[in-house]
Amino acid sequence: MFSQYLELVQQKKPLVHCITNYVTVNDCANMVLACGASPIMADDAQEVEDITTICNSLVINIGTLNERTIASMIKAGKKANQLGHPVILDPVGAGASALRTNTVLQLLQEVKFTAIRGNISEIKTVALGSGTTKGVDADVADEVNAQTLPEVLAFAKALARQTGAVIIITGPQDIITDGEQSCIVSNGHAMMSRITGSGCMLTCLLGAYLAAGPDSAFAACAAAVAEMGLAGEIAYQPGCGTLTFRTGLLDAISTMTGETLNGGARVAYL
Repeated sequence: MFSQYLELVQQKKPLVHCITNYVTVNDCANMVLACGASPIMADDAQEVEDITTICNSLVINIGTLNERTIASMIKAGKKANQLGHPVILDPVGAGASALRTNTVLQLLQEVKFTAIRGNISEIKTVALGSGTTKGVDADVADEVNAQTLPEVLAFAKALARQTGAVIIITGPQDIITDGEQSCIVSNGHAMMSRITGSGCMLTCLLGAYLAAGPDSAFAACAAAVAEMGLAGEIAYQPGCGTLTFRTGLLDAISTMTGETLNGGARVAYL
């Protein structure tokens, strides 16, 4: 099942180029190391093409966006496309400002993405070209529930077909689709929303999984999402604080086995 993708990461030890935000950069680097891959965190326009060339995948995260890094993201994305490397987009806070929304739209025009991961509000902004968020969190008006799930799944599948990317909408339940195959991952713990960077860390984990298993993008993404959610369940201990939980999350990823992942993943295919 999912163990093969975990084992591929551990065997291949791919190099993941992460252009990510400075709020979570250390946690993202540690997440990539914990899963068995290696991170490079480089965002200067003068070196991103060289760094991308020696890596196996590229993660673009717009969490702390500025004009300098926009140019770097585009240069690195185009180079990764030329090399056939997986490219993953995390449109953090898309819809919160014109700069973020316009940058996402520009990236979508100039770079082909293998996967796009965000909360429901961010993905709606990617799909519609405009939207609202609660800072970098999902707008409560965009809540996914039993009533809204068919509509959300429909626009996610349409976006996947339009972009050619696997679309991952994360929340209390995670929705994954490549436009043809779709699933819901029910792993995770509410404490994950109380620490900064759980989404950013997942995006970098996706970078490692897609680097190791690029020929099965949908399955690799589902495996990474399930592992992250299961790690959150393992990390939580009654009464633990947020710092203890964050440490436990990285510990759980670093000690995850294929048997644990296969036994704990809760995935429903739609």
